[in-house]
Amino acid sequence: MADGPAHESENERLNRELDQLLQELRVAMPGVQVLFAFLLAVPFQQRFAATTELQRDVYFGTLLMAALASALFIAPTAYHRITFRRHHKARLIRLSSVFAIAGLGALALAMNGAILLITDVLFDGVAVVVATAVSTVVFAGLWFVLGLAGRRALDPEPGA
Repeated sequence: MADGPAHESENERLNRELDQLLQELRVAMPGVQVLFAFLLAVPFQQRFAATTELQRDVYFGTLLMAALASALFIAPTAYHRITFRRHHKARLIRLSSVFAIAGLGALALAMNGAILLITDVLFDGVAVVVATAVSTVVFAGLWFVLGLAGRRALDPEPGA
């Protein structure tokens, strides 16, 4: 099943796909920017000195995942600037799609890490496990499983 009009040219299709990709990245970027900004401020709070070793490890992993998500979401811009007017639009779209999916994965890990960290500071034991498990299932389900299931249902044959 085609996403666009059957009569569009290759260039029109590439332009449409690039526009769609840019819109998707515009949705994801504010989330990672807010989370990253929050994480950058955390160590400078007085209570941070009272964190446990586990909380510091979770914090650092979360910070790294947020930074990785930022890098992956911004990578298409750098690639586009470097290859501007070199007729690499199809490659830009393919690479950017991979970067966007990987960026969503890193963002999901960062958001789950933030939930784990905050829940661990506020509560003990079972609440931490439940909150982290629920958030992991929600992100994985909505961001990845749903799309993969839809893709599988719409693809005429495996690997298509």
